[in-house]
Amino acid sequence: MKLRLTCLMLLAAPLLWGASGPGDRQITDPQSAVSASNPAAHPVPIDDLYYTRSVFGPSWSPDGRQVVFTTDMSGRFNLWKVSSGGGWPIQLTQSDDVQSSAVWSPDGKWIVYQQDRAGNEMHDLYAVPSDGGEVINLTNTDQIREIAPRWSPDGKTLALAYKPKESSVIDVALLDWQTRQVRQLTHESAKNRLWGVVAWSPDGKVIYANRMEVSFTDSDVYSIDLASGTTENLTPHSGQVLYNGSSLSPDGKTLLITSNQKGGYQNVASLDLATKKLTWVTDTKWEAFAGDFSPDGKLFTYILNEDGRTDAYLVDRATGRAERISMPEGLNFFTGNPTAFAPQGDRLLASHESSTQPGDLWVYDLAQRHATQLTFSSVASLRSAQLPPSQIVHYKTFDGSIISALLWMPFNLKRDGSNPALVVPHGGPTGQMVDYWNTDVAALASRGYICIAPNVRGSTGYGMEFQKANHQDLGGGDLKDELYAVDFLKATGYVDPRKIGITGGSYGGFMTLMAIGKAPEVWGAAVEAYGIINWFTMLKHSDPLLNQYLRSLLGDPEKDRKVYEAASPISFIRDAKAPLLVLQGDNDIRVPKEEAQQVVDILKKEGRTVEAHYYPNEGHGFAKRENQIDAIRRTVEWFDRYLKARN
Repeated sequence: MKLRLTCLMLLAAPLLWGASGPGDRQITDPQSAVSASNPAAHPVPIDDLYYTRSVFGPSWSPDGRQVVFTTDMSGRFNLWKVSSGGGWPIQLTQSDDVQSSAVWSPDGKWIVYQQDRAGNEMHDLYAVPSDGGEVINLTNTDQIREIAPRWSPDGKTLALAYKPKESSVIDVALLDWQTRQVRQLTHESAKNRLWGVVAWSPDGKVIYANRMEVSFTDSDVYSIDLASGTTENLTPHSGQVLYNGSSLSPDGKTLLITSNQKGGYQNVASLDLATKKLTWVTDTKWEAFAGDFSPDGKLFTYILNEDGRTDAYLVDRATGRAERISMPEGLNFFTGNPTAFAPQGDRLLASHESSTQPGDLWVYDLAQRHATQLTFSSVASLRSAQLPPSQIVHYKTFDGSIISALLWMPFNLKRDGSNPALVVPHGGPTGQMVDYWNTDVAALASRGYICIAPNVRGSTGYGMEFQKANHQDLGGGDLKDELYAVDFLKATGYVDPRKIGITGGSYGGFMTLMAIGKAPEVWGAAVEAYGIINWFTMLKHSDPLLNQYLRSLLGDPEKDRKVYEAASPISFIRDAKAPLLVLQGDNDIRVPKEEAQQVVDILKKEGRTVEAHYYPNEGHGFAKRENQIDAIRRTVEWFDRYLKARN
């Protein structure tokens, strides 16, 4: 029997005028954090967590009868498809490498997707018959990244994002379906701009695209004439403002836009292409993101991110009324490539997940006003009652700013100051820890580790001023924000100050290294994955695009040399005392293996406790199930040995 989630439509005001924002957050009393009693609670088997599948990137077939998506049901992220009415999914492609961004051809005969090689991020575009069969490599270029395919209305051309390996920019290119020839459409002259396709015009003569500054602080929406290659900026402005298109109305007259023009906070607007006039849909100091127009143009969607949890909205264009889709708390959003709406306009694809519920696809029926679960990711043994849920807490940091954090309180703990705890810094830093299905935290929290994941300065989700607050201060104020999370943990009364650890990946790995070096007395143990030890060596070895991003955060490496030195953990790591485990992919182009090797060599020379494990055929993050399982087992064993075992 299909699981059904009834979606009561809550009628909202036409606009989110006066909606709350980060300024309305109330400080959390640490003593209000409670470890609930649960006699059935036990350490969740790691295999149960990691054999639970991930599901993302769905695309409707033109007849609306099937949905293709990416899942690691087989232990690899491959393409599967399923009847939109439900049923057992069928594996469409097989590969050891990640396959994603699938999109159906207009005639329904082909599915095009992207795939790299062993995590190296040099993606090619591939095509597979929609009924299965021989896979064709459409681009076959090992020195160029081709991603995010988008079919033209007539099915003769694919628009795509295009980046040569040694380039720091992403351009728009066109692939002729018959000849397989790729023609670069934009020729970005600035070194720090990224282009991304939004939509084709109905007649196929124009492409609308976003042109983003690499630090994610400034962007515009452009139209590109395919015949002449000329571009027009549709959102000219002064200063740094974000304008990002998401969907074009069926009549080709209006673009849905996300912009932070209103005080640095992301809001939704519609852009009249003839007059260039913006009409605002939301007015919030949280984050609202534009979605898709319906095929008949009468509806559109958006999502609202409020402190790390999201809700999905439908808007009637005639009345302006916004309706929130009622789903359980967590991350709820419409999803689909290129649109969440079925071609017939009667249904939408939605996704739901939370800290206790793995992500799944749902089909929302507009006429019936209900959603039916389409995919079933969780293995049968997992029950949400066994997993401690996340809660959002707020605390003041060193300068009086308010920091939001997700907190997981394991079951059945005594408030006697005896329990271990972990700080979990997120990646980015231009990112946010949200209420997603976090298998690593679930494994640790179900084993008695209190976990806190702060959204420190530099995080998205709290306005542009907060996002920029760590510029030229990486590992400075943001590290202090992490340390104030430690104070919050101690104030709960549950935590043994000698049993506090830290673990994170990417920028979270950098923060882990910075934390154990600059505040060595705080930490009992640490695990870092693909983290940065030295920004200077990062600039030498990492991808050119990422280098531009780093410069946007830290400045010029020559003029601002002292900034780089102060922000590099290598300046402090010799003071570290915490036993450290390092996990790293061999093919990581973002944080190359040399960073991990430096950490290990330095700490071994200093006589510190350090171990490292390198994963072949993995890039930035571990995509293969056996490596995910190995990494979390090593992490749990490390903290059990150096935190739990401490007397």
